[in-house]
Amino acid sequence: MRHEIVGIVQEVGPNVHRFKVGDHVGVGPYTNSCRDCEYCNDGLEVYCDKGVVLTYNRFDYDGTITHGGFSTFTVVHERYCFKIPEDYPLASAAPLLCAGITVYSPMMDHKMNKPGKSLGVIGLGGLGHMAVKFGKAFRLKVTVFSTSMSKKDEALTVLGADNFVVSSDQDQMKALAKSLDFIVDTASGDHPFDLYMSLLKTAGVLVLVGAPSEIKLSPMSLLIGKRSITGSVAGGTKQIQEMLNFCSAHQIYPNIEVVPIQYVNEAIERLIKKDVNYPFSVSSMAKANGKCLGWAATDASGVLSPFEFNRSRLGAAQAAKKWLVTYTRRLPKIGTATLLRAPKQGLDGRPG
Repeated sequence: MRHEIVGIVQEVGPNVHRFKVGDHVGVGPYTNSCRDCEYCNDGLEVYCDKGVVLTYNRFDYDGTITHGGFSTFTVVHERYCFKIPEDYPLASAAPLLCAGITVYSPMMDHKMNKPGKSLGVIGLGGLGHMAVKFGKAFRLKVTVFSTSMSKKDEALTVLGADNFVVSSDQDQMKALAKSLDFIVDTASGDHPFDLYMSLLKTAGVLVLVGAPSEIKLSPMSLLIGKRSITGSVAGGTKQIQEMLNFCSAHQIYPNIEVVPIQYVNEAIERLIKKDVNYPFSVSSMAKANGKCLGWAATDASGVLSPFEFNRSRLGAAQAAKKWLVTYTRRLPKIGTATLLRAPKQGLDGRPG
């Protein structure tokens, strides 16, 4: 999860006003934008006209390259850093910053938070299971669609969905015709869209958050019934903070598997083999004299991250800006830096 980073503020720059030392914070899938276009001004930075700067492997506006969360520290403008409520587990907060906001944002945009409405969720992975959790928190009637019957118990018993349908079963699908107000489509594999559109009520909406290779759709699926299909990615800074607060208030926790950084190569192999149900939260616990100094920071190779060279460019120019630095190893003090380190307790999931 190189683009979902969590930790604790240790230092702040002189013009940072939203954070203080000790705050639990997170950084999501992007770390910069132009801050001047209509979308940035509306708090929709992810749709920045000049292009949002992703958290890893992208050129920032100053020409430097972002390196993500597998690093010893990272520099973040306070606008793109989010306060995580103190009672919310940091390991659980990490997936919210991408998977969580990716489904929360369109659900709010399309008013899928009205109790009593019906929601269909296609796919039950990292995004899909969060859509189910939000749907139940919004008191919606939730139906999960999956290609695998093996997901049934998970959907109904673990996540509390109201209905489960194997999408290849034509009889089950036809029985749901015109029954759903909304569908959140998280599937990235190719699948038939006309069939799912037929499940929507008049003026129903299907939101695509997965990335299939193509979309094949008859115009009549939209024209008859006034149905619509739209897409969405992540969310703006205001909405991300709103979502974090909502999850804390309603005790919504992603289902996660915590793995140590030393296991990251095996974790990637498991992803390739599809041997994983929910997001990995990668823990990097740097230790000195047996004491934990931090997490989510070390390269898989065990060497220091390329982020460390950024220390040389943190001087007066950045002191005038609202920059934070997050890192997990005690490095020489930097005038405008913020140290992010792990809390004393272990990196766990849901409390209790």
